[in-house]
Amino acid sequence: MSHTPAKPPYDPELTASLAAMGDLAYISVTLETLPAARASRPTQSVDELLAGRAVDHVEHTVPGQGGEPDVVLSVFTPRGLAAPVPVVYHAHGGGMIMGDRFANIGRVLDWVENLGIVAVSVEYRLAPEAPYPAAVEDCYAGLLWTVEHAADLGIDPERVIIGGGSSGGGITAGLALLLRDRGGPKVAGQWLSSPMLDDRDVTVSSKQYVDGAIWSGRSNDTAWRALLGDDFQTENVSIYAAPARATDLSNLPPAFIDVGSAEVFRDEDVAYASALWAAGVQAELHVWAGAFHGSEMFAQASVSRAAIEARTNWLKRTLAL
Repeated sequence: MSHTPAKPPYDPELTASLAAMGDLAYISVTLETLPAARASRPTQSVDELLAGRAVDHVEHTVPGQGGEPDVVLSVFTPRGLAAPVPVVYHAHGGGMIMGDRFANIGRVLDWVENLGIVAVSVEYRLAPEAPYPAAVEDCYAGLLWTVEHAADLGIDPERVIIGGGSSGGGITAGLALLLRDRGGPKVAGQWLSSPMLDDRDVTVSSKQYVDGAIWSGRSNDTAWRALLGDDFQTENVSIYAAPARATDLSNLPPAFIDVGSAEVFRDEDVAYASALWAAGVQAELHVWAGAFHGSEMFAQASVSRAAIEARTNWLKRTLAL
């Protein structure tokens, strides 16, 4: 008889949101269903994203690294920008297999509009069509261009935050390691929301939420296999693909890490924060009780509002806003 591990329950307000979604909340992605999953994800045009916002948008196509394909960046600027301001360099979520630079960017646009900063969102290549190292190299190339063109973009190159959620958080952690090891631009902080950090599937939470809401352990397995191919769960996996494998986390930028207590990434994210502290790196960690992956989409829930507020407060402190 199979044993279902005990696990923290979902927050009551979030449980109601899941109930309204029905079975859609628990669909896992396989390589076979990936095309349909991509097609079913709602996409928004720039005009829809910016409707009613005092935010301007410009698209740039920039050179890739070492002969790699060009990279498309979207730059979002508060209307009436008059002086160099901080920038959030954003990598979107989607397991590195779905999504685009406009996916779930509403919270970032809130920062642009309300805090007067610039946001740059990168269109990185997706697996399995473009496996590792495509995504992190695209993000690296885009960041180099952003910093080199700081004056043209109206940004302060000394106040750069790199960040994202889910796979975007994982790519960000890999990017921070890459910047350190290549002597790239220094950044002021790394924002990692429920980051996807570890392909090894060895944590308690990865077992508890193998069928979890929104992003399950089964979907996570699919995503890592797509990204890593035959290297999946071997000793050949790079720390820039799976940052949880890094044994040296020294000299990294301060981190903000948050995750739900009721999701697959909980334990790898807590372990990463602990490893950063052990390496002498500052990290702020929040584990939101009863939150599942991506639960901030349901901002009517108190725990979701608290998560959004904590992230914004960290950003303001880190950038001295």
